[in-house]
Amino acid sequence: MFSSKRAHVLAHGHHAPLGSDTQVEPPRTPGRRPRLLAKKPAKPGDTFGVPGQGSSIVASLVTVGLFIGLWFVATNLHWIKPLFLPSPQAVYAKFVFVATEGFAGSTLIQHTGISLLRVFGAFALACLTAIPIGVMMGVSRFARGIFDPPIEFYRPLPPLAYLPLIIIWFGIGEFSKVFLIYLAIFAPLAIAARSGVRSVSIEQIHAAYSMGASRTQVVLYVILKSALPEIFTGMRIGIGVGWTTLVAAEMVASTSGLGFMVLNAAEFLASDVVIMGIVVIGFFALCFDLLMRHLERVLVPWKGRV
Repeated sequence: MFSSKRAHVLAHGHHAPLGSDTQVEPPRTPGRRPRLLAKKPAKPGDTFGVPGQGSSIVASLVTVGLFIGLWFVATNLHWIKPLFLPSPQAVYAKFVFVATEGFAGSTLIQHTGISLLRVFGAFALACLTAIPIGVMMGVSRFARGIFDPPIEFYRPLPPLAYLPLIIIWFGIGEFSKVFLIYLAIFAPLAIAARSGVRSVSIEQIHAAYSMGASRTQVVLYVILKSALPEIFTGMRIGIGVGWTTLVAAEMVASTSGLGFMVLNAAEFLASDVVIMGIVVIGFFALCFDLLMRHLERVLVPWKGRV
């Protein structure tokens, strides 16, 4: 009896009737409230407390502002010669000029339009072929044995390495440019689809089979659905690689396009046009990446919550 009472006292810090139903709260530290208690009750799927969650728009805007400010100061104080880095206002003036008067026989809208057609045409073809092949590689060892060696062989190669072969095989027409970008996008997208399929929990597959699902239903409604986050990541990576390959693709007898404009301006040391072209390419690449992020949040709302 003594030991039980002593344990009760030690546990609560003061005496309380042992037979009573009175709940004694532990002592609180004045002025300190746990952060979790200050929030609303967590619901299933909430990401409270997960590192990296929340909006980063403020930090991004501050970073961009600091970069432009440093660029403005460095060029207007003549720390760097205009030949190597023109000022922001010079680049903007050149942007207005090219948008209205054109460059190398085409306006900025025409250069941008043809580049968008090349990149997104190649991206669409890659999605239609790479995703099904990647899924097949994930669910079939036979398909994996067929497609894995050639994909892994050419995937590390830079596009400029096989550009001469593409020119020899297909000439210097539009098909060669689109095909080069297509090959650059295909590999990372197929690998992402395969990885997404291979990462599906075996328990989910067994549960679907135990409920009477067929193999086709398991692939469509369990495996493919679970692989969607990886596939979206592969699409984002692939389109980024496609934009980086654009300049190489438009080296092949092009007379228009953003990559052509950048290369042509570099030959004449027109650094303001070069930077303007880079900014335009980066702008459209960023816009598409933001669009893909939005689609991922809408179509894959369970990512990071299960």
